[in-house]
Amino acid sequence: MAKYEVVRNFTDLQDDRHIYRVGDKYPRSGRGKKERIEELSGTENALKQPLIKEVVEDQETEVKEGGK
Repeated sequence: MAKYEVVRNFTDLQDDRHIYRVGDKYPRSGRGKKERIEELSGTENALKQPLIKEVVEDQETEVKEGGK
């Protein structure tokens, strides 16, 4: 499941006017609808700029040291 993070402060008019701040996760609970995520991550919203972005989690790599 993809995770999203807020990149610009906004008030979500479709979520009881909840205020999202930069760094918050989106949505605040549950799963977001595909159409809404596309709207908020693109420019087809009231502010005409991306408000959220997908978070890409880094996979930790184990470094194995050779015998010394």
